[in-house]
Amino acid sequence: MNKMNDFMRILTGKFNNAEQFAEMKEKDSRFPYAEHINTICNDKIVNLPQDFQGIFMIEESYYTTNGNTNAMPHLFLFTEEETGIKLTSCDMPEGYDKNTFTYEKVANIDFNALKMSEKFVPALYTEKDGVWEGGSVSMFNPVLKFTLFERFSEECLEVTETMEVNGKKTFGYDVPLLYKRA
Repeated sequence: MNKMNDFMRILTGKFNNAEQFAEMKEKDSRFPYAEHINTICNDKIVNLPQDFQGIFMIEESYYTTNGNTNAMPHLFLFTEEETGIKLTSCDMPEGYDKNTFTYEKVANIDFNALKMSEKFVPALYTEKDGVWEGGSVSMFNPVLKFTLFERFSEECLEVTETMEVNGKKTFGYDVPLLYKRA
């Protein structure tokens, strides 16, 4: 569990790309100011199996472009596998939406009611010299492809996400978003 603890220590907390945003906003007006608030939330999950070894995390993501902020929260389950740390995406629990699914607003969530995303292919992260790296490619439907690649270290969370429809990029940036601890 030491690898899991190291991974989660790096990944949890408050992060933003303020430094990168200051550099990029002149080059690309569409480049977002982004924040992540990553909080372990096993304390909010009721009916966890007694020997449960996974860690649930709420990721509150906020992207601001041209003065408009869009919230994109997620519930992730992290498990330690032989080959690394696996991230599985959970569907948003019933009763919440993108504006109400925050660690502070979440009441108890029943473990037995949780559903793992059928669309998101779990990502596997491996560690080398203190840097965790991994990702996945998911087909959300026959024409919508989501690609995730991430690198996590003490210095930075580097996140690359793209969406393609019929092979044409509809979301994503030419450079990864670089989040530093706030």
